[in-house]
Amino acid sequence: MTIHTFNRRRLLGMAGAATAAALVGRLGYAAEAVAVHAGHAVQGLPVASPVDFLQDTARWALPEPRKVRLAVNLNAVCLAPVTVADTQGIFEQHNLDVEFVNFGNSTEVLLESMATGKADAAVGMALRWLKALEQGFDVQLTGGTHGGCLRLLAREGGPGDLPALKGATIGVTDMAAADKNFFALMLKRHGVDPSRDITWRVYPVDLLGPALDKGEIQAASGSDPMMYRVKQRPGIVELSNNLTEDYANLSCCVIGVSGTLARQDKPVAAAISHAILQAHAWAAQHPEAVAEHFLPLTVNSSREELLAILREHTHAHYSVGEAFVKEIAVYARDLKQIEVLRSRTDPLEFAESIHADVFA
Repeated sequence: MTIHTFNRRRLLGMAGAATAAALVGRLGYAAEAVAVHAGHAVQGLPVASPVDFLQDTARWALPEPRKVRLAVNLNAVCLAPVTVADTQGIFEQHNLDVEFVNFGNSTEVLLESMATGKADAAVGMALRWLKALEQGFDVQLTGGTHGGCLRLLAREGGPGDLPALKGATIGVTDMAAADKNFFALMLKRHGVDPSRDITWRVYPVDLLGPALDKGEIQAASGSDPMMYRVKQRPGIVELSNNLTEDYANLSCCVIGVSGTLARQDKPVAAAISHAILQAHAWAAQHPEAVAEHFLPLTVNSSREELLAILREHTHAHYSVGEAFVKEIAVYARDLKQIEVLRSRTDPLEFAESIHADVFA
């Protein structure tokens, strides 16, 4: 393989608006129909159990080797299981010869690369992808890989919860970032209008901690590993993360394949997706090995830091099929509430339209 240069509580605690209640009824969010997490059953799996599905490499392996290009942010700790999968022979066992294409944090470029055939598949954050997919990128989602990696931090003695942030300034690295969207929707749930009650201020990621210290902002939003490091600073507390409330049992990162691949070469899309899910399951059992293999790809990190971060993420969680569609519909519903997705977008129809059930 070459490297090209370069959430454990109940699902759906949302109450209130009649429209949301109606949507819940329509989607039928029963706990048993949510995604696999720590071995829980899931509707829509193509085999008898989640364990069988993950271990059944032979069923999803290609009959002959196939070279594919996988776009990924090689510096994202939550994607470490993907970038070290070849060291365990997971891609090879699926008859995949994978070339990594590193697009860093440029989600739009990453999605365009799939839509235009420069990459066959990618892994990234659902909350960053969905708006672009609503706008028409020819990319299909095949599964959710894990939960975790987004954090909202504040100083001790400052705001103690989400409602207390009304009128505050929150630092972010990008106004379209997944963390900004996630904590905006969480603020909305807790009675704070993220558009009118919050001032969002953009900072380079390494200046979020100092901005908190100086009082320029009352909270900082971001992703690991940087936010994990800021959390370790004296006097810093974690107000929230994306393993809370409904989102404790949802995937934060998703697998996407090019629309062409999904339509014309479903077995390849299935092999890529299964290998990535299997890699995350392996990582949940072997975080020490993943940290060791991923360390050379990081900057200013340590094996201990990577291991601590990986253990906080839910790499034992994944979702496919009907369960995955319902997860995406939750995201779509909540993104409508904060005016990221269009008001006329039907969450379930949208989720179905961007999903390719490659394991059916």
